[in-house]
Order: sequence, then structure tokens, then C-alpha cells
Amino acid sequence: MSAPLPTPATLPSDEERTMLRDSVRGFLAHHWPAAEAVDAAADPARVASAWRQLAELGLAQLCTDPSEGGLREVLLVMEELGRAACPVPLHAAALLNLSGVEAPVLADMRGGGARLAVAFAQADGDPAAGRLGSDGATVSGEACFVEAAAAATHFALLVPGPAIAFVDAGSPGLVVESTPAMGTTGLSRLRLDRVAADLRTVDTGRVDDLVTIARLCLAGRAIGAASRAFEMAVGYAKERHQFGQPIGRFQAVQHKLANAYIALQGAQLSARSAAQQHDVRAPAWRLFAAAATVLAATTLRGVSLETQHAFGAIGYSEEHEAPRHFKQVHLDVLRHGGARPARAQLAAYYLDGPDDGTARTMPEYDLGPAGNAFRKEVRAWLDEHWSGARRAAHERLTFKEREYNRDFARALGRTGWIGLAWPERFGGQGRGAFEQLAFIEEMERAEAPRAGAPVQAAMLQVYGTPEQQARYLPEILRGEAIYGMGYSEPDAGSDLASMRTRAVRDGDGWVVNGQKIWTTTYWGDYMLLATRTDPDAKPSHAGLSMFIVPMDTPGITVKTSTTMYGGSFANVFYDNVRLPADAMVGEPNAGWKVLTGALATERGFIGGGIVLKVARSFELLCEHIRGAVVDGKPLREDPLVRERIATLAAEIEAGRQMMVHCAAQVDGGETPPGDAAASKVYSGELMERFGEVALDILGMQATLSEGSPGALLRGRIEQHLRHSLMWVISIGTNEIQRSLIAQRGLGLPR
Repeated sequence: MSAPLPTPATLPSDEERTMLRDSVRGFLAHHWPAAEAVDAAADPARVASAWRQLAELGLAQLCTDPSEGGLREVLLVMEELGRAACPVPLHAAALLNLSGVEAPVLADMRGGGARLAVAFAQADGDPAAGRLGSDGATVSGEACFVEAAAAATHFALLVPGPAIAFVDAGSPGLVVESTPAMGTTGLSRLRLDRVAADLRTVDTGRVDDLVTIARLCLAGRAIGAASRAFEMAVGYAKERHQFGQPIGRFQAVQHKLANAYIALQGAQLSARSAAQQHDVRAPAWRLFAAAATVLAATTLRGVSLETQHAFGAIGYSEEHEAPRHFKQVHLDVLRHGGARPARAQLAAYYLDGPDDGTARTMPEYDLGPAGNAFRKEVRAWLDEHWSGARRAAHERLTFKEREYNRDFARALGRTGWIGLAWPERFGGQGRGAFEQLAFIEEMERAEAPRAGAPVQAAMLQVYGTPEQQARYLPEILRGEAIYGMGYSEPDAGSDLASMRTRAVRDGDGWVVNGQKIWTTTYWGDYMLLATRTDPDAKPSHAGLSMFIVPMDTPGITVKTSTTMYGGSFANVFYDNVRLPADAMVGEPNAGWKVLTGALATERGFIGGGIVLKVARSFELLCEHIRGAVVDGKPLREDPLVRERIATLAAEIEAGRQMMVHCAAQVDGGETPPGDAAASKVYSGELMERFGEVALDILGMQATLSEGSPGALLRGRIEQHLRHSLMWVISIGTNEIQRSLIAQRGLGLPR
């Protein structure tokens, strides 16, 4: 291309993208209201008019000048076209702008005078897409699944050479035949018999990239269509009454829509990230695009089905808008071979190379200049301080013993990184959420033990008294203290408002009686304890208070149990435990605010931590598969193994993007509970899926636990599967999180 390579400094800003979205959405609402378009593709004149007007707005020039808009902006426009059920294939202009070729007709296209439809034929990725040939001056053959052909003035056809053949739509020897698909008329077949063409050579390596970009653009349009139908379904669930109440109050409907929300968020974030990676010329942008394509193909159709279920019989009618979105989603995610070529690309990366035997890791995502630099700094420190004999000795311990290492925690404390996100007035470094993410990522990659007490420190910084902050924060910062959380009780697991552990005022202090269960960090120095201080408060959560309790306080009894994942938790009994008045964190009876604010933050970062655990295990699994032989054949060549590894790679990437999304929101000064809950739900269930898929691939040997002769990867696969159950249940079960997403995120009635 003639344009200079883009850099983050020259690309459009988020604010400019918002303006672009609003502009396109406003134009389409006026000129292409989806509710009126039953089968808009059947009206070529209307499609041609909209196509010309959108080009005249400058949208056909995207990807010519990075500063004016790249693939991210194209994807945004495609999402809006999908929302409006508008069949204009505007991404064709972007593909031609990225092709590296020039032709007179392209200048007309950018100004709105020409409308070009693109066909890849045998390079399409779908075996039924047709075949074309050229003698250098004419083109013959067949091209299928060509979009908006009846409204096009020209066609851009990929022919062997490779070259792009520009053909006038009125050329002799060209026949355009409508091929209805999914009940719509938007696709056509071109038959060509020595049709005159203007052929322009295209770089061989550019062809695959153009098809990859086309898949990503269509995934974007499918995301827009699925999102619009989903939003309509949410609105319908609020208004439609059955059995005397809105159907959106039924838990089954709420959880269906919460699942759709999570799937849509993963698909949208993955696609946008892939477009961004392309625009900044990241070397791994093709992998990000492949992951986004696989995810869209495997999730958006499910979202469309659930959306139709939510509408019920009203959604059967072609007069309703939803069926058009259902059809568009299915057509778009199947075009150009759909997920199949993208899966092959991911499988080849993770299972076939490189030839030098070095490990293949998941591609790094951009954490911004500060985050990227800090990632390298943490990695270098871990290479020096968590390697060799120290790490080897730690890895010889059991899983239970590996959870915490006081020497390592103190060493980390000397870096100041335990307080990397703390405000400087508390001795912290004031770093942003992306640097926190870099730290978590490198800790998980190095399989280093945890250190510090991030949630408890955040509570103290917001709600603690100056005396509490001066006493407790320095020892956390030095890596000398770790905290447990005393929340759950026998009759108050997810329903924390029902807790019964009582704290009663007695003179100048408090006396606590009660029981906490499933406490994992019972061996810590302190417990952050939730209690009921007003038994008559209405609502019940209004009577809770939080305390910091040293675990050596008289009256505390700990009874441990071994967990199914090889760790331990405890029932902790509090019998007449006396606490000073200054042990309370926050105001009396204001503990619910302290507790829930911390949980929202924790869910967002916990979700990221779980995804990074899965990512590390995935890398080790792929490394093992590359060298494994089953029945004399390389395991990596098994087609089912390749398909499942590729799908896992796409799902892990979606989880990573949810993690990055939560970090961006934290940096923006907010932590929406719905998105934090979505990250937590997705990551915990991803960890379960990963374990089950890994066992399917590896068989019985993968069930051997650590210490067993022949155990694969030190038994980590089966242990992680057992551990995954905890993440689905703890910090609020995933069912509770789905209700939170539905009620607080989507506004469905309680």
C-alpha cells in the first residue's frame, strides 16, 4: 500500500470511532430502518442507492489512510450494517483498498460512482465458491455466493496468478443468477464466458490476508445482527407478560439472556481486538483474526437461536425484524469457509511448529506502552528470582503446599509490586489496571505462588481509618501478611445477606459468635470477617459490618477439610471472640457496601487470573501433543484433536479479551458488576471445558495425579479440572452471577 504503516499515535481515537458509529447509525435509522425491510436485498435499486450514499459519506475510503480509519472502523461500520439488516457489502471497498492494487474504477468506488462486489472463487475457502480462470485479458468460469451482485456496477474477481480482474457488470458473456439462501435473495452466482477484464496483479501473500479480513468483517456484521436481535429480545422480555408477570422475571429467561450477553461480549471484544492488531501491524494479527472468526462461528448462531426462543411464536413472522437478523448471522459466519479454515490456521500454529522445537505461546495482546514495558520488567525479575533451585524445590511440593511461599512473598514485597496499584499516599506505585494485568499474567506464566492481599488492601484504603491504614497496609506491602475472607456460612453461601454470625457491642469493643465455612485462606494472618450487627435491619443486608480479625485471637477454632482439588478449606468457629472497636472496617451496619464493592473488583480480576491459568495449561498441553505418538501416529495429526485445540484457543482468547475489557473499565474509574460477573462466569466454565477436552484428547494417562508414575504434566490437567469447580461456585455461584448480569446489567425485573 502507498500509505505509511500506522502507529498507535496516528490511528483514530475511541472518541472518533464513537462519532463514526453514531453517524452511521443515524444515517441507517433514517434511510434504512430495519423494521421496514422484509427482504431488502430483493430491491436492487434501494440497495444501490444506500450503497452510493454510504460511499459518499467517505466510508468507501476506509483503509486507504490509517489516520482516517482502518479495519477497526470498517468492523464498526459492518456492525452497524448488521444491526440495520442492511445488505450493502461495504467491506468490499476495504478489501480492495487493502489489496495493494490500483485501477481506475477504484477511484470511482471511493467517490461513490462505482459499486464493486468481490468474489474469491477457488481462493474463497468454501469448496462450492466456484472456479475462475483467465487468459490475461478475459475471465471465464463461475463465482458463487457473490453478495449484492444485482446492485453492483462492477465486480472484482480473484483469479489465478494471482490477480484481481475488474469486470463491468454489463459486460457481454456475464450472467448474474440469483441464488436465494436462508430464505433471502442477497447472494448470486456469476457465470462468465470470456468476459473482458482489467487484470491487476496482487501479491501472493496478500490473497490469504484478504480472505481472512473478509471473514472478520462478516463476523462483525453478524455480531451487529445478533446484538440487535438480542437487544430486542431483552426489551420484549421486560414487556411481555405471562402468568401475570413479565417473562423477564423468570430465571430461565434471565439465564438464557445472560448467556447470550456473555457470548456476544466475547465475540465482539475478540473481533475488535483482531481488527486493532491488524491496524497496528502486530505480527500475530492473523491469529487474533482466526480466533475471532472461530468464536463468532461457534457462538453467534447459538445466540440467534436463544433470541428466537425468547421471542416465542412472534418471532416466526417474517414481518418481525428478528428473522432477518437470524438469517444474516447464519449466512455471515458460514461465508468463505466459516470457521473451518480459521480452525486449521490456529491448529497449525499451536500444533505444527516451530521446527526449532521452541515452545509456542499464545500471542501477546497489547497492554499499552506502560503495560508492555512492565510485562518485560516482571518477566525479567521472575527469571532471576523464581527459577533454578528455588522454583524446582517449590514444584516438588504438593499442590496444597505450593499455594503460598512466605520467602517468595517477602522477596516480592521488596520490589514494591504488591502495592503496584495502590495510591502513592499509601506507599504504592499508582500504576494502572493494565500494569496490574501484566503482573498477573507473568505471575501465572511463571506459576509463581500468590502474594499480598489485593482485595483486603483495597477495602482498607477506601473504608479503613487512618490508624488501620497505618497499621495494616505496610505489612501487606512488604509481603508479610496474607488475609482470608470470612463470608460464607452454612445457610448463607451465595445469599450473604442471610448470614447469622453476630457481632454484639460490649463496652468499648465487640463480641463475635458464629461459624464461617469454606474458608480457604484460614491459615492467613488475618480474617476479613463479615458479621451481623443489627438483626432487625430491613432489608437484611443493611445490618452487616466488617471486621479485621487476627487469627490468633482467643476463641477462634479452625477445623480443616481436604478439598476435592487437593487443597484444603476450613470451618472456622468464633466463640465469644472479643474484638476492639477499632477492628471494624467502615461504618457500623455499612458492611454490605464494603463487601460488595470488593467482590465486584475481585470478580473482574479473578476472571482474568483464571483465564491466564487456563492459557498457561493450554500452552503446556499443546507442547505435549506436539511430541505425543498414539498407535504409531503423531497425536497432533488427529483431525478431532486439531479441531478441539483450535476451538479452545478461540475460547481462551475471548476470555483474555474480557479480562482486558474489565481492566480498561477499571482504568476508566468504574467496574460495572455485569461485566465483572460475565468475566467470572466465562472464565470458570472455560476452565471446566478445558479440563474435560484435555482428558478427551489425552485419555486415561491424563487422569494420573501428581506423584503417580507416568503422570502427564505433573498431573496438572486432572487437578485443574477438579479445581475448576471451585471457581464456578466461589465468589458467588455462576447462577447468581447470571442473575446479576440479567438484573443489573440488562435491567430485567427482579
